[in-house]
This record gives sequence, structure tokens and C-alpha cells, in this order.
Amino acid sequence: MKYEKLDKAAIADRLQTASGWTLSEDGSAIARHFVFTDFGEAFAFMTRSALAAERLDHHPEWSNVYRHVDVKLTTHAAQGLTDLDFRLAAAMDRAAGGRD
Repeated sequence: MKYEKLDKAAIADRLQTASGWTLSEDGSAIARHFVFTDFGEAFAFMTRSALAAERLDHHPEWSNVYRHVDVKLTTHAAQGLTDLDFRLAAAMDRAAGGRD
């Protein structure tokens, strides 16, 4: 599958509605730190996010320590950000239920 890499203007536009997500220094990824009440909530979030990632066939780089989940999204095949990254970011936001 061919992925269309977003240009800087499109990325800036998308970030306007991607609350809590930040652009990496090199502009090739977006990242977010989620904090939950406990490990169970963090793991439930990761499960919901994993299901969304499977539906999109697009998978995050992430780590979990107790109630914290750090996420990085990029499209390796495009060597940068694509629509898929922002779609998965929105799905992860929904899975988090408004958590910071």
C-alpha cells in the first residue's frame, strides 16, 4: 500500500485538532503522554487502542509503565506523517475518554 506523506502545512492544520499531541523535532512523528488512574485503566486503553490500530492496519510505537502510556505515531513506509497517524491519534483519544 502506498502512503501519502503530509506536508508541513497539512501537519500544522491537523495538529490544530489533535489536542495533546506534539510534533517531534524532526517533524516525522507525533507523540502524546497519557496518564490514567491505575494500571488497569492504562491497559484497557491500550487494548481499545490496539483494536483500533488493527482496524486501520497501522500500529503505534508505545510504552507503558504502571498508569502512564507514551505513544509515538509515524508511518515508516512514508518516512513521515500520513493521514493514518492522525486517524489513529483520534481513535486513541476516543479510547482514552478525554484523559490527559
